[in-house]
Amino acid sequence: MSINCSLWQDNSMSVKRFAFVKFSEVTEQCFLLFSLILFMFLASLTGNALIALAIWTNPALHTPMYFFLANLSLLEIGYTCSTIPKMLQNLVSEARGISREGCATQMFFFTLFGISECCLLAAMAFDRYMAICSPLHYATRMSHGMCVHLAMVSWGVGCIVGLGQTNYIFSLDFCGPCEIDHFFCDLPPILALACGDTSHNEVAVFVAAILCIFSPFLLIIASYGRILAAVLVMPSPEGRQKALSTCSSHLVAVTLFYGSGSVTYLRPKASHSPGVDKLLALFYTVVTSMLNPIIYSLRNKEVKTALWRTLGKKNVLTHE
Repeated sequence: MSINCSLWQDNSMSVKRFAFVKFSEVTEQCFLLFSLILFMFLASLTGNALIALAIWTNPALHTPMYFFLANLSLLEIGYTCSTIPKMLQNLVSEARGISREGCATQMFFFTLFGISECCLLAAMAFDRYMAICSPLHYATRMSHGMCVHLAMVSWGVGCIVGLGQTNYIFSLDFCGPCEIDHFFCDLPPILALACGDTSHNEVAVFVAAILCIFSPFLLIIASYGRILAAVLVMPSPEGRQKALSTCSSHLVAVTLFYGSGSVTYLRPKASHSPGVDKLLALFYTVVTSMLNPIIYSLRNKEVKTALWRTLGKKNVLTHE
């Protein structure tokens, strides 16, 4: 059912409120997707919160690699919380509207956490490069202060880009339609609702995506290129295997995050379709956030031990 946008326009005929397009007219399909997303959302929150808690409460994990992993878990929590609750409401409620200010707020936080994660993944790759290629200088160069600095830069870049992109998009006029054919207020579907020629805005968004998504990715590629070169000259097979095992989880996380993100934001506008965009959005907002705790704990004995110890402490407290 189409929504009459004229009811949500002010005297300047600019839309002040949007509505998300209903996922399906079949109620059973909406509830099925609601149940699936809710399960993945709760699994993501639980997994990432447990990893962050295990790292902060176990002194043995107070190292640069796990410091960045704890920050990544916090980013994943913010990333999912900025979009999923509203997405769940839209699936089961007829009240699918969102104010212009609410939409801008959601876009800001989603962009903040997304760009921050891009930068943090690059910082994690740099940490692995320093650990493998410069082990003698690792402790001094990757000090706690340096790690905090890299994390603050990652969060700071995300905040600046989020503010800039959101302000740039919502400085435009929206004359209608006012229906967002997406699960949340993402950049491409909102930009598609703006009045007039938005080609310059689309170029600006694309350039920002190149700088903020592709640049960290190049740093990751460069880091792993140096790591691979260092590993290949190691005389011991055990040493090579150990060095690569510390990178495998990060490489899988990078592939999942950058794979879906690049397809979403860097492919030509002509190839965009609402169905594919929604599927990709579900993947990089819910699925990757749910999988990351599994990826980082599955082959990491230290994390698994810390998780069991944390859960064991909780059980003791519960029995007491």
